[in-house]
Amino acid sequence: MRKRNFTSLFDNRKSRIDSRIKRDYINNGIATVHCCISSYHDIISTYSAKDQESLNLDFVDYLQDVAGPIPDEYPLVLNIIGNCLSEEEKTTIKEIIRDDFLYRLGNVEREQDREVKMFLFMVVGSICAGILLVLTDFLDEVPREIFIVLFWFFGDRMFEYVFITGHDLRKERRLAGRLASIKVIFSDTYEKINFTEDEVNKLYAELDIDR
Repeated sequence: MRKRNFTSLFDNRKSRIDSRIKRDYINNGIATVHCCISSYHDIISTYSAKDQESLNLDFVDYLQDVAGPIPDEYPLVLNIIGNCLSEEEKTTIKEIIRDDFLYRLGNVEREQDREVKMFLFMVVGSICAGILLVLTDFLDEVPREIFIVLFWFFGDRMFEYVFITGHDLRKERRLAGRLASIKVIFSDTYEKINFTEDEVNKLYAELDIDR
């Protein structure tokens, strides 16, 4: 029997994420995320107290996983499918989705501020270490290796922020902002939504007001 190189097959496998996103989510410039539920607590955590509700973490993970790959230029609509909700519960769900993701957005903003301050500190530190490193050429009694280590430490932390941490935080912030602005609609049964031009214009207008 001929030996098959499955490792090579998997390595050469190409994704079709763009075509799937367009097929499953995009219609007339709007991205619709569908979510089927059987109860109120599929979205709202069972640990929540009245008037202090928070989102079910499984729902948060689902929404982030689905919405994350969708290009940023498409406004998001969340279509919640299920006939198990009262009008009061629908109102609560809309409010908590907005409030929880605004809270997440605030946490990311704080983390960004902290990282920016750390980055500026590292810039100053690397400049000082570089100057002291140059001065060691004239001061034989000062151990040069200490300033080499400091210079590379500061430089490495700056590199990490510019190319890794900063990028991830900007991406996380953008997603939290998009989900805090998501338009929530409710359906009793699944039907692919076809947005009219008037509905698209109305959605864009609502997003402009929220900014």
